[in-house]
Amino acid sequence: MALLIDGYNLLHVSDIFAGEGAGTELHRSRMALLDFLATSIDPRERNQTTIVFDAAGAPPGLPRSMTHEGMTIHFARRHSDADEMIEELLEQWPAPRELVVVSSDHRVQRAARRRGAVFIDSEQWFTELRAARTQGAEKDKGHADLDEKATPDEIAHWVDEFADAPSDDSPANPFPPGYADDMTEE
Repeated sequence: MALLIDGYNLLHVSDIFAGEGAGTELHRSRMALLDFLATSIDPRERNQTTIVFDAAGAPPGLPRSMTHEGMTIHFARRHSDADEMIEELLEQWPAPRELVVVSSDHRVQRAARRRGAVFIDSEQWFTELRAARTQGAEKDKGHADLDEKATPDEIAHWVDEFADAPSDDSPANPFPPGYADDMTEE
C-alpha cells in the first residue's frame, strides 16, 4: 500500500534526533528521519511513499519537493501548513482506498476518512515500524547463527548426502529406470 506521511508529526513522536553535521538542527533531524524510513520501509513501498513537511517561513533555497531513496518528499511552501497540503494530495490521490495516511492530526485523519483512505496515528505506526525492523534484524541474526553453529559432524553428513550428486560435466538422466522401455521393445 502507498504511504502518505505527515513528516514533522512523525518526527515529533519518534526518538530520532539530529546528529552532528552541517545545516540546522531541524535539517539534520529531518534527514535522520528520512534515513531511518529509507532503511525501515521495504524498497517496493518506498517508491509509493510520500512525506510532507511544513515549510512556512522556510529559509530560501529549500526545494518544494525532492526524492530520498525512492521516497517523494514535499515541503508545504505554498500552503499554510503540511496538513493543508496533505488534504490537497488526498483529494488528488487516484486510489485513496490503497493509501495509508500516517498522522496523529485529527484534521488529516478526517480528510483521510472522507476519501476512504486508511489512517494510523504517527506514534502507533512508528512503534510498529520499529518493532518490525527489530524483528527483521533478529531474524537475520538468527539465520547467521544457524550458519555459525554447524558442527563438523553436520557438515560431514551433508557432504556425504550430496556426494553422489552428478557433476556438471555428466548430466543426470531425469527419467526413472525403465522409463519408456516399452517404446523400444519390438
